[in-house]
Amino acid sequence: MNLKDVATIAIVIGTRAELIKTFPVMLELQQRKVPYYFIHTGQHNLGGLCKLFSVKVPDAILTNEPKKSSKFNSKQIKAMLWTFGIIKRIRKELKELKSLKYVIYHGDTMTTASAAVASSKFLNPFKKYKNIHLEAGLRSWDNMEPFPEEISRRIAGRFSDILFAPSIGAGENLRRLKNKKVLIFGNTIVDSADYALNLAKKRKTKPLKEGRFAVVTIHRHENLKNKERMKKIIEVLSSINIPTYFFVHDNTLNKLNEFGLLNELKNIKNFYLKRPSDYVEFIYQLSKCSLVVCDGGSMQEESLIFGKPCVLLRKSTERPEGLETNFQFLSKLDVPKAKEKIGEYLSKDFKIKKYKNPYGEKGLSKKIVDFLVK
Repeated sequence: MNLKDVATIAIVIGTRAELIKTFPVMLELQQRKVPYYFIHTGQHNLGGLCKLFSVKVPDAILTNEPKKSSKFNSKQIKAMLWTFGIIKRIRKELKELKSLKYVIYHGDTMTTASAAVASSKFLNPFKKYKNIHLEAGLRSWDNMEPFPEEISRRIAGRFSDILFAPSIGAGENLRRLKNKKVLIFGNTIVDSADYALNLAKKRKTKPLKEGRFAVVTIHRHENLKNKERMKKIIEVLSSINIPTYFFVHDNTLNKLNEFGLLNELKNIKNFYLKRPSDYVEFIYQLSKCSLVVCDGGSMQEESLIFGKPCVLLRKSTERPEGLETNFQFLSKLDVPKAKEKIGEYLSKDFKIKKYKNPYGEKGLSKKIVDFLVK
């Protein structure tokens, strides 16, 4: 049996984050024996993630994976040229799939935008399949915050036929787009985090430290390119008065070295730099921590899943729903306010008020596959 003749679904993945949020859908397809074609653009090195999540390896890899975490780092011209080339390669792969009904891509990366354009009516006016954007409708309404993610998700919205929004607010953001099917299905990260936590327990994973500790990640392009922002971030981190573990990406480490700020971090008391762990390990530590400090969108969602106080070191967020709780704070890089909020969250008197996760509950991936196979 030739998979290209029978696959009804194509899934286009480029980054680790996309795979982390899409693998529950892939697992559900595998369990139901629905043939799907897995296209990896090569934007990130997926490493052993497919094995970790028990999904098949890519059926097609369109460019060589980078040896390190990301293909581009801060090389924007190289990234743009790659994007134009990858659109052509994705389109070529899709043309070879004889029974195709749906093309699926996730999130807000260059791969997301490229897959949306490559599978669109604009380039394929006589196509019979529909293209689907998972996690559609997130908006910060500022093209530079975050960059280029905000632009990628707007492109995906324009060129997709079906938009799976992760929240009511995201769905409302999409109403202005005409001739689109908008479905509010919640965010698959709920399933991803649940799977990872269960796997961590099977591994008998141990917390980084007994008692209270904080987890930190910083990787946003708009922060890393700006020395003044990074100095503010370090000032905020220095105010955390419990053991703090900074999971530091290659790009972040390089920029800290370039700006001469790495020693400042190392001199913070009870502050530990850690290389990024796999998702299973990371989710377990996040589930056990007392505070999250980050500039990433997924960690904001994971903070809601596990009920962990979260300080966002960003100017804006495309996930405002979490800010309506009493344990997520958008700092806008205001150092005194961020320090004050950290102090509040770590106070022995602080209590999280009852809330409902705006991104849904477990089982979202099954609902998505129910839609795909009906």
